[in-house]
Amino acid sequence: MTNFTVTISRGFGSGGRTIGKMLAERLGIHFYDREIMELASEKSGISLDLFDKADEAGKVAFFKRYDRSYGKQIIPPDRGEFTSDDNLFNFQAKVIKEVADREDCVIVGRCADHVLADKKNVLRIFIYSSMDFCIDKVVELYGLSRKEAERKIEKIDRARSTYYRYYTGSDWDNARNYDLCLNTEELGFERCVDIIEYYVNLLYRNK
Repeated sequence: MTNFTVTISRGFGSGGRTIGKMLAERLGIHFYDREIMELASEKSGISLDLFDKADEAGKVAFFKRYDRSYGKQIIPPDRGEFTSDDNLFNFQAKVIKEVADREDCVIVGRCADHVLADKKNVLRIFIYSSMDFCIDKVVELYGLSRKEAERKIEKIDRARSTYYRYYTGSDWDNARNYDLCLNTEELGFERCVDIIEYYVNLLYRNK
């Protein structure tokens, strides 16, 4: 049977990462978030610090254009662009494809929904919530004031949106990019996991 992958894109503070971990534990499969960068760092020999700086909360150059090769064209170490943001992204894309080919898994962020566009058995999820709900979660997690939390959410979501548009050409919060869009404020974390698990079983496990 072909492996399945659940990709999760999420608004900051909506609980998307938590839901991804809960889902992976429920299904008994691996969860990947920062682990993708760590594997890409090991594979490439490039410092993890550089992957951190080029991560989805980082900046992308507006004057550049990404070729959307998604790991097919890796620049070799003898080229000056070896540690460019695009090459770092391509190493991550290559790892995402390898992981998805190897095993059932949950992958959070890193444009995995588009990286795996040509792969069968990919369930693409977007997790979101109201600003008030996200502020409450960020205040609870980071001990910020509500105003500070709101600024942090706006900054990170804006960076994620820019990163996603640069590497995919699509709008990050466009429902058409996803199979399921779930509101954690209305549904709660457990019910979101229940819904995703239901679709995983329906589409991939009970055939």
